[in-house]
Amino acid sequence: MKTIIAKYGTAITGLVILVVLILFARNFASSANMLNVLKNTSFLTILAVGFTFALITSELDLSFANIASLAAVVTGGMIYSGIAWPLAALAGLAVGLVAGYVNGLVVTVAKVPSLIATLGTASIAGGLAFMLTGGVAFVGRWDPVFLSLARGKVGPVPVLIFFMAAVVIAGWFVSRKTPLGVHMLATGEATEAAHRAGIATRRMKRIGLTLSGLAAGIAAVLLVASLSSAAPQMAGDYLLNAIAAVLLGMTMFEPGRPNIAGTFVGALIISVLDNGLVLLGAPYYLQDIMLGLIVIGSVSVSASVLKKAAFSV
Repeated sequence: MKTIIAKYGTAITGLVILVVLILFARNFASSANMLNVLKNTSFLTILAVGFTFALITSELDLSFANIASLAAVVTGGMIYSGIAWPLAALAGLAVGLVAGYVNGLVVTVAKVPSLIATLGTASIAGGLAFMLTGGVAFVGRWDPVFLSLARGKVGPVPVLIFFMAAVVIAGWFVSRKTPLGVHMLATGEATEAAHRAGIATRRMKRIGLTLSGLAAGIAAVLLVASLSSAAPQMAGDYLLNAIAAVLLGMTMFEPGRPNIAGTFVGALIISVLDNGLVLLGAPYYLQDIMLGLIVIGSVSVSASVLKKAAFSV
């Protein structure tokens, strides 16, 4: 029983919340609302999966939200200037990829703790986003094909849900079923022992942070397609939510360890809770209070992992 509670207690709590909302929140259980919840979870999940990869290698990435905003500004600015959207989308992905790789270099070569390194990168990315836009969002009627990346549907199911599923499945497969994933996990669990075993631990850390940046780029392109605009702080609100999803995920399935399945369920719990509180007519500030409680509660389970990720060099 203790093992079941340790591994699945948070997920079971999520199911209880779901049942309560189905019973008491009007229209919560409608198919349209359920699809809307999954759609809204997609951006959060993609960013959280990227953060999970960084944390698997025992590194923190606090820059992913600002990197996503910068990638969105680059993508939207290029489309606004008349450049073909596939090139603009590739540029957005490249921004995320390069920014993540730079984070990896700063951490592994310059040996700056990831907490400090990524805070610095976040500030730089935020400044560049404002420089490129002048503080004004790029808005326009853009190519419907590009917009369909986030607004399209396959039958009744929004395309964004398929993007989210692809990222989660790919992330789970890489982390659990490939030598790369095994080496990343070993690096995060015991860096010195992994290094002595012949694993290129610095490279694993660079890959983890690079994947976090790539996820930010993917989310950025989809955000621009969804909103048909690009603003310098458009992904800022996802920072704490994505971190909370990962921390919540560390309390289930593999307690104390970042894992993709837990991250997805954590993101889903947060989105379900937000949606349900709105439908129940709860005050807007209650969502922030609940999010804070989730962060505090989940950190109490994974404090040692976070301390190691924040300050290791």
